[in-house]
Amino acid sequence: MKFAISYSTPFNGTDPDRLTAFAVHAEDSGFEGLYLPDHIALYPGAIYGGNELPSTLPYFDPLDSLSFVAASTRRILLGTGVLLLPYRHPVILAKRLATIDVLSGGRMRLLTVGLGFLPGEAQATGVDFATRGRRADEAIDVMRLLWSGGPEGVGYHGEFFDFDNLCSFPKPQGASELPIHIGGSSRAAARRTGRRGDGYFAGGMLPEPERDIQWDLAKATAVEAGRDPAALEYTRWGTIDMTAEQVEASAARGVTRIVVGLQPGDPGQQLDKMSEFAERFGLVAELQNQHS
Repeated sequence: MKFAISYSTPFNGTDPDRLTAFAVHAEDSGFEGLYLPDHIALYPGAIYGGNELPSTLPYFDPLDSLSFVAASTRRILLGTGVLLLPYRHPVILAKRLATIDVLSGGRMRLLTVGLGFLPGEAQATGVDFATRGRRADEAIDVMRLLWSGGPEGVGYHGEFFDFDNLCSFPKPQGASELPIHIGGSSRAAARRTGRRGDGYFAGGMLPEPERDIQWDLAKATAVEAGRDPAALEYTRWGTIDMTAEQVEASAARGVTRIVVGLQPGDPGQQLDKMSEFAERFGLVAELQNQHS
């Protein structure tokens, strides 16, 4: 099992020193990666899970934040949970992601993308909410095409994106493309994982039987698409106080990575809880074994 951790500026605030200290401590504690959430814009009346989202929640741009964190860390992988893909142009996004990957020494490797659930956010970015799934599918294809393309250029002609002889440099460090995980809590997201994703980051408040159905659907869709289902990673949310028995139960369901969330609170207490978790699961020892 791999363990990563999430940092939420809506709950922890926008102090850059706090973000840096959190990331450095996560790295020193042996966590594999650091994830940041995403919203481009909120508005009064935005509803999530039956509750209104405060429109003043301070969401940092996750990619700018990860680039900032990369300057203070050496090993920890950089992730999004989730980046709202339909609201960003894939040609620009491919360049931004490759740049972060190169500047960080090849650590922009936990990109997770989702569709978003706020119609007003789609409208504000000029995107038809009803077509955001198809737009995201094309965006994934466009980014991979640009990353793998050579100096002769590549072309793409789709419903939303259209270009000829386009070159995008630099490339991701030492790789022909960056992994793209699919985030979501629907069967459509599971199918998207099977067709295009490198892994599934399951979210939402769903019963375990439905989660099992979605994971099986992702693997079955991969087989139908001629892809290797065994190559898919399966990421789930966890809590900082979860037990070894809970981790074992997740592993039995096929989970390969757990992203731990922390409750808002005193920064020092958060770091202490992070250390306790790392000690409970031997993350530092595992990290030392990897480098020995």
